Amino acid sequence: MDITRHQYEIVRQGFSVVEHIYTDAEVKVIVAGIENVDKASPLFRQTDDLFAIRQFLKAVPEISPLIFTGRLKTCLQQLFGDGYFAVKSIYFDKPGSSNWFVAWHQDLTISVDKKIEITGYGPGTVKHNQFAVQPPLHILQDNFTIRIHLDDTDEGNGALKVLPGSHLKEIYRPENIDWQQETEVSCNVQAGGIMIMRPLLMHASNRTTNSKRRRVVHIEFSRATLADGIDWAERIY
Repeated sequence: MDITRHQYEIVRQGFSVVEHIYTDAEVKVIVAGIENVDKASPLFRQTDDLFAIRQFLKAVPEISPLIFTGRLKTCLQQLFGDGYFAVKSIYFDKPGSSNWFVAWHQDLTISVDKKIEITGYGPGTVKHNQFAVQPPLHILQDNFTIRIHLDDTDEGNGALKVLPGSHLKEIYRPENIDWQQETEVSCNVQAGGIMIMRPLLMHASNRTTNSKRRRVVHIEFSRATLADGIDWAERIY
């Protein structure tokens, strides 16, 4: 793995793709572990367009050792150093017939344990019984997300589209995107690879057009201590 290249891409572009973090056999074991879980939990959401598991690492605790392999932990330590821990995890399964898409946005909120008003933290929201707030900008700038791909993903089945370098523009509203200056890039990833991104990177996802499934494990990391009175909703070392 070319650590220097990936570090440069994360700093300058706001994302990088690292292939072959998991072997084909490891991907199959992860998929089997997910398919065997009891889907009656309130953390599970299923529609015709999407199956999702919120607080994935908590809802399916037996999956953690399959996700946090030595190869993944070494990769993240080399890229970001010590002190980071997982603060949010979601599993997405987008069927081949899905019309589900995501519009251009930044990930501006973090999941916390309670709804409370605290100076420096934006208005709280509640979605699916989970509380979220917009933290101070420096926390978002230091956080990172990994997206573990369990299927080959490209433009046809909803690979993330990103605007390279947009994470450097701080809060960047979709209505202010200057399409004369921006260049959209599709983050294609093979099964077993990961996409790493900064939460302030502007990103979106198209509907599926090639009838291929897309399964992704999304995990957010931070090393921040939050203000007195709130804590991370999901904190896994």
